[in-house]
Amino acid sequence: QVQVAESGGGSVQAGGSVTLSCVVSGGTFSRYSMGWFRQVLGKEREFVGAINWSGSKISYADSVKGRFTISRDNAKNTVPLQMNSLKPEDTAVYYCAAALGDGPIAMSRFYDYWGQGIPVTVSS
Repeated sequence: QVQVAESGGGSVQAGGSVTLSCVVSGGTFSRYSMGWFRQVLGKEREFVGAINWSGSKISYADSVKGRFTISRDNAKNTVPLQMNSLKPEDTAVYYCAAALGDGPIAMSRFYDYWGQGIPVTVSS
């Protein structure tokens, strides 16, 4: 059974930085493309960024491009999300997800496994 777990969330002031980590267990990590999504209460889950199985292809939502960076370490089964220059509108619960296939994949419905989510709060 594949399990996905996020860590590293918290509260930060606008302009600050936070790094989220995602670790995948129970499967062959290199078979999965990975994605980060976020959701605000009452709104739909929103694509943040995704990375293919090898790390050679990465895509970002326009709202985070230039501020957020996704990477992956296939030896450690991890997918960090480095978030810089944070804004209050980045406040959300952030989710990591795994999808079988190459990617990067922006649509949430193609993801097979999801973490529980971790909150990030950016104060002005």
